[in-house]
Amino acid sequence: MASYSFLLFIIFIASTPIFLKTNAKLSPKHYSKTCPNALSIVKAGVIAAIKKETRIGASLLRLHFHDCFVNGCDGSILLDDTANFIGEKTAAANNNSVRGFEVVDAIKAKLEKACPKLGGPSWKVGLGRRDSTTASRSAANNSIPGPTFSLSALISSFSAEGLSLKNLVALSGSHTIGLARCTTFRSRIYNDTATIDASFAKSLQRKCPKSGNNNKLADLDLRTPFHFDNFYYKNLVKNKGLLHSDQALYNRSSADSLVRKYATDTDAFFKDFAKGMIKMGNIKPLTGSKGQIRINCRKVNS
Repeated sequence: MASYSFLLFIIFIASTPIFLKTNAKLSPKHYSKTCPNALSIVKAGVIAAIKKETRIGASLLRLHFHDCFVNGCDGSILLDDTANFIGEKTAAANNNSVRGFEVVDAIKAKLEKACPKLGGPSWKVGLGRRDSTTASRSAANNSIPGPTFSLSALISSFSAEGLSLKNLVALSGSHTIGLARCTTFRSRIYNDTATIDASFAKSLQRKCPKSGNNNKLADLDLRTPFHFDNFYYKNLVKNKGLLHSDQALYNRSSADSLVRKYATDTDAFFKDFAKGMIKMGNIKPLTGSKGQIRINCRKVNS
């Protein structure tokens, strides 16, 4: 049945109001014959999860980002630690932070029941994503962009994965939904006085003191945190980006013009975001006989 990396990519599509086209190598029709109900099963599972907790949509999107930035989009982020490797779940950017594993598990179980993995050479084709057989906490610690990154650090991180400045600014728009912990924005609201709206900072300081409350949450988009739109960029123009790495995109820099463009043109943002997702989704995918199609998302097949 469908690989975990395929499942994670489709979960993203099902949880956002943007329709993407992939290239010929990674076709959305790859399972149309072997598991024709795959998309409907995934979509139903995501919708049910979002109805139960709206925040999970953003969490699933973040899970996809963090998977792709570590050795490509191969589903390695979901592997539990083994005697042979320490996986990515406890990496600095993921530990007690990345969420959505149970949603993936539940959907995968339904997929396996409806379309069990057949095995054999029929799955060893050049189309469709396959899963990695290992994971690396070290690679995750070194590859995932952090909330305190400067623009130059962000550009370097994205460039290392073959992503452009436009991809960086557009994909950062995923922060139009979701939440962040106090520990990720504390330094910004107390130290970034030159690039943060004073009243915005003060409102956040009430819930995020200089010490303590590390897990207190704040909306990444203070205006429409549960709606995928372009208010994230409108916030940046007003110096109301929650994370230092957010506001770094609009600070008299090479990214300013793109931020202003997306702040005034939702269609342009959606178009470039979709292109960025496709490009990011094509970071070193495993195809053909590489990797495997896991039966259990958390474990390598025995």
